[in-house]
Amino acid sequence: MGARFKVRSEVSSWRADNYAIDIRRDGRGQFFELRVPRSLEDSLDVTVLQAEPKGRHLLLLIRRTDGERRKDRFLCGHDEREWFVAAVPGGASSVNQAREALKPQEVIAAQSHSALTVRQRNSRNNRAFRRQGEWFFVPAPDLVVDPKHVLFNEPIRRGSGKSHWLEQAYRYGGTKAYVCTKYPNGITEPEYQKLLRDNPARSKWGWRVMQRDPGVYAKGTVRHPDHRTIVLSFWHRVLMNTEAEAPSMPRMAFLD
Repeated sequence: MGARFKVRSEVSSWRADNYAIDIRRDGRGQFFELRVPRSLEDSLDVTVLQAEPKGRHLLLLIRRTDGERRKDRFLCGHDEREWFVAAVPGGASSVNQAREALKPQEVIAAQSHSALTVRQRNSRNNRAFRRQGEWFFVPAPDLVVDPKHVLFNEPIRRGSGKSHWLEQAYRYGGTKAYVCTKYPNGITEPEYQKLLRDNPARSKWGWRVMQRDPGVYAKGTVRHPDHRTIVLSFWHRVLMNTEAEAPSMPRMAFLD
């Protein structure tokens, strides 16, 4: 699909099951890198299950050949301006199955209701949803929001990644989470209080109080430095892809 792929073996303090696949950059631009601790060098089998060179996507299977017998799937490809890699939940065996596995149930239902073709389902802009990176926006044209509850220039992000910025947002529900650079995915109130009891100096870590897993709607522009800006002319439900459900990816929280 026109991308470079490198394998780097290294001495590491990681546990034996901690390899990593990532997007890196050098003087020639971006490339995919598989980092493998030397203790795991002879225990990984890496296979391309399917490639779509024209669409610049492929599905990668990384299989453990030692006692654990674990299989991890990754969708690798090019999205608008950048290469990406996404951990895929389930047992996808094709690129199209991987794309569908990364869609939340609300998106699957919306595209089924809209009777989209396969080509339309794979587009970023159709009558069932808009997509920007890992975020889906499902139309909610009947939603009426009290203007006093509208938030402006609100960030949404997964974990410690770059934020996507919503021109207008409405959120409801969720649970309180305390977030700082040491805990980018947030911790609960009891966990926060315990940290302070153990060491009161931790209160100076620059905490922010945010909401974990709220319901969120967006309207207006949605901006991100790695993606084209999209414009939502009415309210849309905001949904994150299912990558966090894959066992090959540490659980991420939806913070707003």
